Amino acid sequence: MLSTVQASQTLEQHCEIAFNQIRPAGFQNAYFEKDNDARTGSKGDFIFREETDSGVEFISIMFEIKNEMETTAAKKKNEDFLKELDKDRNEKGCEYAVLVSLLEADSDYYNSGIVDVSHKYPKMYVIRPQFFIPMITLLRNAAKNSAQYREQLVEVQNQNIDISNFEEQIIAFKDSFGKKLYGQANDSPMLLKILMIQLNCLQKCVKTLHCPKST
Repeated sequence: MLSTVQASQTLEQHCEIAFNQIRPAGFQNAYFEKDNDARTGSKGDFIFREETDSGVEFISIMFEIKNEMETTAAKKKNEDFLKELDKDRNEKGCEYAVLVSLLEADSDYYNSGIVDVSHKYPKMYVIRPQFFIPMITLLRNAAKNSAQYREQLVEVQNQNIDISNFEEQIIAFKDSFGKKLYGQANDSPMLLKILMIQLNCLQKCVKTLHCPKST
């Protein structure tokens, strides 16, 4: 029988292989590698990042992967790993944090699908392994809808130009896109929520451009 460490490594390998299988289908600009930087005292398991063709990052996810054999004496809970995952996410500059877990196998709460735990830690989710690829796709596609505005925001920041027109574009995009998705909200409430998070983040970035820099 596999040890706990071996089982964990197998689950990590499963996730890595699953991503590499879909990489050629549209993730050519994506970075998905083991987090080997433990200089801060801890590290996650995998980091996912993706950039536009012009090199502007529009999505980043810190993944922690947990498994536990039934023979393990000390049973862990998903809750035990959320604080450390949030710490790793912040230290590595990732926007989202996702715990891929087989812990608490009998829990109806965690077996229900994608579990949003952002009421405890910002932009954090707990999923079972079968939702690994759907979770990446969901977050990535939602972020990609706002990628062009992230690129424009970087250009505005670099050139220090008038942002009024850019801000109006974001507001118009949010209104029109929100109306388009409103009718689909019952079918994909998680997608709608993530899109709103992305757009609100963009608006916050724009507001910071209005504030004069301290000298």
